[in-house]
Amino acid sequence: MMETTGQPAALRKVYMVLSPHSLSYARLAIESVLRNSVDAMHLHLITDSAEDKQTLSDAVTELAPDVRHEWSVAAEDELADAEASVFAGLPHLRGFRHGHPCWRKITDPVLMGKPGEELILLDPDLYFPNRFRFEPTPETGLLLMWQRPNCLLPPEVVRAAIAARVPLARHVDIGVSHWRGGADLEWVDWLIGKLGGASLPRMMHVEAIVWSAIAMRQGGGYLDPKLWVCWHRTQARRLRRKLGVSGKSILAAEPWATMKCFHAGGEAKWWLPETLAAGTARSDEALTLAGEVVPFVELTAARYEQEQRTKGLLRGLGYYRVFNAKAS
Repeated sequence: MMETTGQPAALRKVYMVLSPHSLSYARLAIESVLRNSVDAMHLHLITDSAEDKQTLSDAVTELAPDVRHEWSVAAEDELADAEASVFAGLPHLRGFRHGHPCWRKITDPVLMGKPGEELILLDPDLYFPNRFRFEPTPETGLLLMWQRPNCLLPPEVVRAAIAARVPLARHVDIGVSHWRGGADLEWVDWLIGKLGGASLPRMMHVEAIVWSAIAMRQGGGYLDPKLWVCWHRTQARRLRRKLGVSGKSILAAEPWATMKCFHAGGEAKWWLPETLAAGTARSDEALTLAGEVVPFVELTAARYEQEQRTKGLLRGLGYYRVFNAKAS
């Protein structure tokens, strides 16, 4: 039985997959989205176990969300009947659901929502600094955040997609996603099989490859990167950290007053609480107009292999070791 609180209303349908272990930063995402969303929403939290469900329920209760909103928490096993029904005849999707927990961001909202209903999907390492409105969810197609590099990992799964002639979108960031997930499930099942099926490595980044393929299949575009900002660990920022500049100081330079959402990927999520405590990431603008949707850019095989050669060269030169960086 899922726990629900709040008053019924015309609600945006918002989903977040998380573990209680992420509450040190996810609490900021939950609190800020419930505080600053102009639209009333039903926030669905999805977690692993009944114990985790209770922990998350207690955490949201402590936040005392605005009564405009509803919220609920569901554990993985509670959706078993829906899985058997909705994914009947789709063995790769069923197996994928029980792979890496992050992959359930693709599967579980589909099991919880009605056919054709909007699904706004959030990562737990987000922050919403201003009053804002989510963009309209398109009737068809997908909206994703944009980032400068690509986070399509591991290489063998990317190459499996390329070998199967599955187009992939470049610059994909999955901090915020919009879609109507009941469409084309047979194709998504086929895709997961082509990527490796049951042998897929249990890496969270595989989720981004699947979203990237769905994006090129269904269309849509990137959310306006000026409003929906993805943290990028640039060379300049890596150098500043190497020179001893604090993460709090680095984040203080972000354009907080002009963004709807900040995806604090990587180490930035650990800096954000201190930045907020210092008052440098707080704003109170009203950003309710929809931003421009930017068309998806395809990641070609030639471009991908060029990127891999560059990363291999940097690895050989010791760049990632010097700057404590991962080759992503």
